[in-house]
Amino acid sequence: MTYCVAIKLNAGLVFLSDSRTNAGLDQISTFRKMIVYEKPGDRFMVLLSAGNLSISQSVREILQVEQIKDHEGGDPITIWNAKSMFDAARVLGAAVRHVYDRDAASLKASGVEFNVSLIFGGQIQGEAMRLFQVYSPGNFIEATPETPYFQVGESKYGKPVLDRVITPDTPLDEAAKCALVSMDSTLKSNLSVGLPLDMVVYEADRFQTDRVMCIDDQNPYFQMLHGSWGQKLREVFDSIEDPTWDGGATEVPLMVASARNKPLKKITSPKEKLI
Repeated sequence: MTYCVAIKLNAGLVFLSDSRTNAGLDQISTFRKMIVYEKPGDRFMVLLSAGNLSISQSVREILQVEQIKDHEGGDPITIWNAKSMFDAARVLGAAVRHVYDRDAASLKASGVEFNVSLIFGGQIQGEAMRLFQVYSPGNFIEATPETPYFQVGESKYGKPVLDRVITPDTPLDEAAKCALVSMDSTLKSNLSVGLPLDMVVYEADRFQTDRVMCIDDQNPYFQMLHGSWGQKLREVFDSIEDPTWDGGATEVPLMVASARNKPLKKITSPKEKLI
């Protein structure tokens, strides 16, 4: 499986992906799921992929040469000449459909579902940063201030910390830390997601970045974050009182009078009770 997350902030963009793929307990491999498309001073784009590896690799290759027609009669649009991230996302959608038209029928005949999920974001000169999630049919949605991040793959374990921390005003470094905590939570709970990680942090209006890194199990910051997050969670958990049923010395009893209906209680015999 896979876990990828991308965050859109006022200050920039954060992209993070793992690199584990597996087709069974004894078929575990490492493949990068992130690719950066950069033309310094003009455009900066990042693609994250999850799903069937053969499909996502085909999409990545075709994307670099895929064209769509310009309705105004101009030159065909590619990711390298698109005037907006929306048009670049349209090219990506066309690349997905290209692979579908070529491979979907033969995959289905072999019992394989056409399954790919993509996150595509960046900035093109002349417009603000944009972030999209692209689905298997090639359609897509865009991140908003109310939903400033996207996840693909094993998203459930890393979602809670993103929901609690990330807003459009979150600083870039804090968002990068939050993405790494989100990934660490996923690594802890799901063996199908694994190191090394690929991370890109992009500052708005730069159209290039040198903050591109590969994080393995020897990375000192990730080792520190992994240990500190687990320890701090335990400390917070221990600082919360255990439930006290009848009040006693606590001001926050668990069992209190309520206007709601009482839990169902059925007594089946003097020796047996079901609640």
